[in-house]
Amino acid sequence: MFMGEYRHTIDSKGRLIIPAKFRDGLGHSFVATKGLDNCLFLYPQEEWSSLELKLKSLPFTKADARAFVRFFFSGASECELDRQGRILLPPNLREYAGVDKDVVVIGVSSRVEIWSEKGWHEYSNRAGETYEEIAEKIVGLEL
Repeated sequence: MFMGEYRHTIDSKGRLIIPAKFRDGLGHSFVATKGLDNCLFLYPQEEWSSLELKLKSLPFTKADARAFVRFFFSGASECELDRQGRILLPPNLREYAGVDKDVVVIGVSSRVEIWSEKGWHEYSNRAGETYEEIAEKIVGLEL
């Protein structure tokens, strides 16, 4: 399980250090793709395979399903950790998420997310304002 929040920077070559606590869970090779809310999702290979099966089962006759699957898979890229625990984020993914220097890397249960520092700050502030309301709407959530 991934959890926690870490601040890092992307170097001039587009490389990002993956927090040490996330490296074992992600493995040496994993998948990065366009996430929701203008962030990037990182999935371990096993989780990616499971997600792929679920997405394959969506009805391709539905326009929304086709659009989501296209968006999700077209942005996907296999990443490998180098000896320093860094990955090279492809330019299209950096552009999508607006990550160019300062980033926030967070653990979200079965995946890791990469946010621009500004994007995370804005999202976190908005979500924080409605955190209790959201919790009340989630059926069966006992904290």
